[in-house]
Amino acid sequence: MKTLLSGGTVVSMDPAVGDHDRADVLIENGVIAEVAVHIHAPDAELIDARDRIVMPGFVDNHRHTWQTAFRGIGADWTFAQWATAMHGTVKAHYTPEDVYAATLLGRLEALHCGITTMLDWYHVAQDHAHEDAAIAALREAPARSVFCLGAGWATSRPVDDDIRRVRAELDGPGPVTMAFGLRGADDTGMDTLAREVRLADELGLRTSLHTGSDGTRRPVADLREHGLLRDTTTFVHGNGVSDEELRMLADAGSSLSVSPDVELKMGFGAPMTGRALAAGLRPTLSIDVVPSVGGDMFAAMRAAFAAQRGLDGSLRARDLVGFTTIDAAASCGLDARTGSITPGKEADIVLLRSDDVTIFPVTDPVGSLVSAGHPGLVDTVLVAGRVVKRDGALVGVDLPALRARLLASRDRIAAAAGVPLDGTWTPQM
Repeated sequence: MKTLLSGGTVVSMDPAVGDHDRADVLIENGVIAEVAVHIHAPDAELIDARDRIVMPGFVDNHRHTWQTAFRGIGADWTFAQWATAMHGTVKAHYTPEDVYAATLLGRLEALHCGITTMLDWYHVAQDHAHEDAAIAALREAPARSVFCLGAGWATSRPVDDDIRRVRAELDGPGPVTMAFGLRGADDTGMDTLAREVRLADELGLRTSLHTGSDGTRRPVADLREHGLLRDTTTFVHGNGVSDEELRMLADAGSSLSVSPDVELKMGFGAPMTGRALAAGLRPTLSIDVVPSVGGDMFAAMRAAFAAQRGLDGSLRARDLVGFTTIDAAASCGLDARTGSITPGKEADIVLLRSDDVTIFPVTDPVGSLVSAGHPGLVDTVLVAGRVVKRDGALVGVDLPALRARLLASRDRIAAAAGVPLDGTWTPQM
């Protein structure tokens, strides 16, 4: 099976391929076969890419999709209020059906916004049925996903059996793979963290770990002292971590995921994007939680860009596109499969409307999509060569039915938890 993307403005994010004002991209059996100014492929399905920016699909390496039903409710919340609300109040009332509906709509939302790969950081831990519901939802979405199984919020319960069970379920190169969401030493102690890192090593799993510092703690140095830094770990947030510790992460080959909107709004501190880059890391960007922020990568890029430029004038627009494509793919261990428009990689590709009045005329494609891009530009999305969004609409998705399921889920959880849905809920810690 062949598909030809014809006549688009190609932003490849591969220096060997380069960018092209007008070029064709040939896809064969789901894999990028060729990028050239003109490709003759009369037997290929033709997708007219004129007036389109053709770029790699975005990669979001940290999102908690189980919270999708409560979108926007925490716009004014601090981090402590969010934790009280989502983990301390509503989480206990989630059924497997609630997890399924939230995860599926959250994953489809990301796909609709051009995010072809997403790491779902699962910490609504209840039992196996809840985990299986999340996995089933990710499998139903026609996208590339990483199920990052965590133990929950500040819980000390053993997770070895859960991790091994899900690892056996997701052992393979399919569209849904697995990662291990580690608990921090502050939550459960260094011995527990060390045991989990060893388990991840044994099972060949990449890991993700939320971290940060108030300026007195040295979480990264503590991990290095215990021999627990890995090139397979993505550290999430990292606000307040010292420059010395950022260099430790760079030396170890670790990754850093910055969630700029959440960090600025919830009081984490300035995003670490510029400091990480200066320390030798290639930072990545992620969404985190949609109760508090939007779910698209365009907004995350703008937030990170504006915050860092306001601090020191550093970063260029192309840096931001790299953070959300090839660098984020590398943080998930998927850069050999996705993250750039490179022959031999799977065709995870997004076509953005360059004739839309909100972005036209496009003089610098990279600068335009970073400074003015938004989900309304996402016209076509391909995952492994399969068209999953066409002419601005997801293909084969019954959104009205899914919306009804999610609304019923939200209303039931809120009623069980005794919380209002009229915008007046201010969680009390």
